[in-house]
Amino acid sequence: MGITKHIEALETAGRALAEAAGGAGPDAEVPTCPGWRVRDLLRHTTTVHRWATTLVVEGRTSYHPGDGEPALDGDELLAYYQEGHAALVTALRAAPETLECWTFLPAPSPLAFWARRQAHETIVHRADAESALGSGPGAVDPATAADGIDELLCGLHGREKSRVRTPEERVLRVRTTDTGDLWNVRLSAAEPPRAERGTPATAGEWGPADAEFTGPADRLYLALWNRLPADAVTVTGEEALARLWRENSAVV
Repeated sequence: MGITKHIEALETAGRALAEAAGGAGPDAEVPTCPGWRVRDLLRHTTTVHRWATTLVVEGRTSYHPGDGEPALDGDELLAYYQEGHAALVTALRAAPETLECWTFLPAPSPLAFWARRQAHETIVHRADAESALGSGPGAVDPATAADGIDELLCGLHGREKSRVRTPEERVLRVRTTDTGDLWNVRLSAAEPPRAERGTPATAGEWGPADAEFTGPADRLYLALWNRLPADAVTVTGEEALARLWRENSAVV
């Protein structure tokens, strides 16, 4: 996915999040984020959106903390969220390809990083808002979902902060049934997960896996983010690895 597609995904997901949040109401529980209500979800997401906007618009080249969550509630909070989301979309569309600003994962450019990161941040929280409606998270475009799996496995969990560690070396494989994508994730106690993206033809080069998660890209994407239950995808091999993922994969 390119920058334009990521921004489009961000725009669509952000509007859907607002619609779901408005339908559920600020006091509705968010089942995918235990302890949160919709107001907490909106406060968190708008804070992230506005923080990213500041980094992009001001071209900050070192880490800069956000301004903290707003104390707003109800309709005022929803409008504040919508304003912040629109400002982020506008900022990314207006930013030059030569943008220089702080990032925290490798990427082709800072603009590519923030467009991708905020697209997936918002898609996942869109799923949270939809879970508050009781209907559960809606579908995600397969190509977008596969891109999100790649960011999660190869990017976010490639950092030292990842708590997905195993006492002995293990291999987890993630396979989409609709986009033809495959990830090989090497787990150990000494370092964070080391993930590599490939195709079914690559699997022979990688050798056997200790466990495999299989399913449509969007189900895998949301399950890996713990927005769907474990049985939303097929798990073969060591059940302990699936349990380890559920218990330790929250991104911090």
